[in-house]
Amino acid sequence: MIDIDRIRSDTPAASRLVYLHNAGAALMPTPVVAAMKQHIDLESEIGGYAAADRESDRLDAVYRSVANLLNAAPDEIALMENATVAWQMAFYALPFRAGDRILTAEAEYAANYVAFLQVAKRTGAVIDVVPSDASGELDIHALERMIDERVKLIAITWVPTNGGLVNPAATIGRIARAHGIPYLLDACQAVGQMQVDVEAIGCDMLSATGRKFLRGPRGTGFLYVRRPLLRQLEPPMIDHFAAPWVARNYYQLRDDARRFETWENNYAARLGLGVAVDYALAIGLDPIEQRCRMLADRLRSGLASVRGVTIRDLGRMPGAIVSFTMDGYEADAIVDSAAAAGITIGASHPSSTRIDADVRKLPVIVRASPHYYNTEAEIDRLVEHLTGLAQQ
Repeated sequence: MIDIDRIRSDTPAASRLVYLHNAGAALMPTPVVAAMKQHIDLESEIGGYAAADRESDRLDAVYRSVANLLNAAPDEIALMENATVAWQMAFYALPFRAGDRILTAEAEYAANYVAFLQVAKRTGAVIDVVPSDASGELDIHALERMIDERVKLIAITWVPTNGGLVNPAATIGRIARAHGIPYLLDACQAVGQMQVDVEAIGCDMLSATGRKFLRGPRGTGFLYVRRPLLRQLEPPMIDHFAAPWVARNYYQLRDDARRFETWENNYAARLGLGVAVDYALAIGLDPIEQRCRMLADRLRSGLASVRGVTIRDLGRMPGAIVSFTMDGYEADAIVDSAAAAGITIGASHPSSTRIDADVRKLPVIVRASPHYYNTEAEIDRLVEHLTGLAQQ
């Protein structure tokens, strides 16, 4: 059981507003904020270098915390400034030649897809989009039919930025491993709202952020790279931390995932990330996932009763991102109206998932994303607000 009262006491803003924008940036719990403030204070007292030296054990422990979160080894973890950089460092380290194929999903995130386009432009590689099945999930049978010797990467977003979809990441992993194809998983919206086990998923690389469902600070993220692949990859950019300069004409890449990092970092934010991970682990990802799904299902059920609302979610078991439109209202107008009523939600533009939006002819849609610290009453409050708009 989750102690909601304790958790909400750790989330002071929850007493002032209904916060349902966790797919954008969740509310940090007070221990996360405290850890960051304490380190900033320490830096102001003794300097950044000395502060990092004094806190070296805690900083190293962040790798172990992230590894525990993912069921990985600490040397398979790189700490990055955001999820996009983490994803890019893995993707751009892979070699592509003319005719090589990249398989991805219809609901792939824009930041990833434009990288595919750039590499295709530079190298002559080909992007092939795996169609979705009737539920909206990536069609695993189509994926298997599309695989040949030219496929050099399978890269998908596990939980897309909108649509509620949860792609079958572990099934994709089994297919990728059976064919010996590297598998890059964008877990940005999954980490923190559900159990993430890289061994069970079978991915070779995984990127994620701290600021969303993990409730960490902005400007934090991490990359997982499976050890056998790790030592085959040279990062697209390096410095003397990633690759120590061991002789005048020679550098030597680190033998762990920190080869993807650079020397300078925001240590206060890293400590905040570590506390956020430990906070989630202490609650338990299974209870978190169950509560997130319960609240999201309650919201969908409530929205179904509101005149003019169309729920835009996909998948057999949608997650904690609820997307919808409402007749007579632009998405931004709904967001603004909710904000005036003390309810924080967001909007998602078609450009974020261009292929999915084109296939489904989506306009800008409203995105509400509850988390475990929300209450049933808060969900009902949003539904009541939308009901009032519909009556107008």
